[in-house]
Amino acid sequence: MTEVAGGAELRQTSAGRRTGRRPGSEDTRGRILAAARAAFGERGYEGATIRDVAARAGVDAALVHHYFGTKQQLFLAASEFPVDVAEVVPRLLAGPREGLGERFVRFVVELWDRPEVRPLLMGIVRSASTDPVAAGMMRRLLAEGPFLALARAIDLPDARLRATLAGTQLMGLLMARYVILVEPIATMLPVELATAVGPTIERYLVGDLGDPGDLGDRRPASAPPAR
Repeated sequence: MTEVAGGAELRQTSAGRRTGRRPGSEDTRGRILAAARAAFGERGYEGATIRDVAARAGVDAALVHHYFGTKQQLFLAASEFPVDVAEVVPRLLAGPREGLGERFVRFVVELWDRPEVRPLLMGIVRSASTDPVAAGMMRRLLAEGPFLALARAIDLPDARLRATLAGTQLMGLLMARYVILVEPIATMLPVELATAVGPTIERYLVGDLGDPGDLGDRRPASAPPAR
C-alpha cells in the first residue's frame, strides 16, 4: 500500500485493481517525520532525498511535499529538540553541585541512546558540515540551547563561555561514540562515561576558568557588525 497526496491510500485487490481512499492523518505525518529522521541521521542533509523518505514511510513523494513543502522544511520539522529544557534543568540542579557534571553527562548520553531520539540528533550532526541551516542549528544547540540554560541557572559569571566549553566537549564525546564508533567509548555504559567525563564538564560549568575577559559583547567572527 502506498499513500499518496491528497490523503488517499491505494490498495490493490487480488485482481490488481487499486481501490479505496481514506483521509490522511497525524499518523501519516508522524511516519514521514520518523522516516526523515532516520534518513537524515544515516545520510545527512545532502545524502537524504524526499524519495528515500517517502519510501521509508510507505507514502508517495508528493505526499511528503504536501505535508512539509521543501526538503529543508522537512529537515527543520524533523529536527525539533525532543526535550523540554525548562523541565530538565531544575532536575539536573536538584542534587548537590558536586556531581552536577556526572548527572549532566549521563543525561545527555542516555538521551542519545534512546532509539527515537538518536536519528534526530545524528541528522543534525551529519548535516552540519554541508548545510548552513543544520550548521546554524548545531551552533544554537551548543551556544544557546540546554547548555546555556543550565549555565545561566547555575548563576556564575561567563555563562555563555561555560555553556560552549561544556557543549563542545560533549559533542566531541558524542561524535566519538555514535558517529566514529571509537572503542571503548562506543560501548561504555552511560554511567561509566559520566564518571570519566563528568568532572571535566563540571569544571567548565562551576569551576574556576581563570580570567577569560569580558565575553558579553563578543560576536562570532562570521557575524556582521551591529549597526
